[in-house]
Amino acid sequence: MKYYLAPMEGITGYIYRNTYEKKFHNIDKYFTPFIVSNKSTSLKTKELRDVLPENNKGMNIVPQILTNDSEGFINTSRKLQQLGYNEVNLNLGCPAGTVVSKNRGSGFLAKREELDIFLDEIFKIDDMKISIKTRIGKDSPEEFYELIKIYNKYPLEELIIHPRIQKDFYGNKPNLQVFKDALSLRTNPVCYNGDIFTAHDLNKFMEAFPEVNTVMLGRGILANPGLIDEIRNNTFVDKKVLKDFHDEIFNKYIELFNEDKNAIFRMKELWGYMIYIFSDNKKYAKKIKKSQNLSDYNEAVLSLFREQEIIKGAGLFSTQY
Repeated sequence: MKYYLAPMEGITGYIYRNTYEKKFHNIDKYFTPFIVSNKSTSLKTKELRDVLPENNKGMNIVPQILTNDSEGFINTSRKLQQLGYNEVNLNLGCPAGTVVSKNRGSGFLAKREELDIFLDEIFKIDDMKISIKTRIGKDSPEEFYELIKIYNKYPLEELIIHPRIQKDFYGNKPNLQVFKDALSLRTNPVCYNGDIFTAHDLNKFMEAFPEVNTVMLGRGILANPGLIDEIRNNTFVDKKVLKDFHDEIFNKYIELFNEDKNAIFRMKELWGYMIYIFSDNKKYAKKIKKSQNLSDYNEAVLSLFREQEIIKGAGLFSTQY
C-alpha cells in the first residue's frame, strides 16, 4: 500500500512535512496546500517558500494548483517545472464557500462543459504529469457518472477520489457505492481519500476494495501522526515521540515568524486534530485554545502530556478508552 499526505491549508506546509518526514519517514507522496494560479511571472512569497527545493529535500513533493483558468494553470505549472517539479495536482475537491463561489475547487465540478475544455487545454502540456484530486460532485453524487466520462478522456497520472459532494464538506459518510462504481468505470489509476482515521478503518476499507493500493490520508495523520506505523507494524506512537514532534514544529514556526503569537495560532490549528488521541482531552483543548502567550501555551501542552495518555487505536472521531 502507498500512502499520501493530503494537502491541508495552513497546516501541512513545509515545516510540518519536514518534521513528519524526519520523525516518521513513511509517506510516499506529499501534496502541498494549494497554490492559486496567477498571471504573474513568479509565485507569491509564501507559496514559493513552501515549494522551494531546499525546503523539501528528500521528499516526493507534488504541488497542488487551484484554478479554473487553463492559461493560469499552465503558467503556474511552468514556474513549478523551473523549480524541478515534474508533476502537479489539480484541486477539484476544496469545498470552502469562498473557493466554490468562484467556480474553483469542487465548485468547478458543476461546470462540466467548461471543465472538459479546461482539461483539454492543460493536457496539451506533454512534459509534465498531471493528477486530479476530486470530489464526486457539487450538489449530487449522480454528477460523478458524467464527471468520470470527462476524466477518462485524459491521461491522468492518477485520480484521487474523495467520495463526498461539495455540500457535505466533511459531514456524512464517504459514498463508497459511487467509489466502487468509479473503480469499474475509470481508465486512470485511482487513489482513495476519506475518513481513514484508524488501522481498523483502513483494514475495513481494504477488505471492501482489495484492488486499491494507494490511499491519501489527511485528518487521520494530523490527529495521529503514528497512524501509518500502527497500520504497518501495529506499533503505537508514544508521548515522548509525539512531544518531540510537537516541539520541533513549534520551534520552527517561532523561527519562521520570529514571534510567538503566529506560531501559537498555527499550533492551535494542529491541536484541533491532534487532541483527539489523548484521554480526557476536553479541558486541555480549552486551555490550549485560550492560551494567548508562550507561557500559557507551554503550560497547557505540558499538563496534557504529563497528565493524560495516548489512547491506542483512537482516531479523530474515535473515543476508545
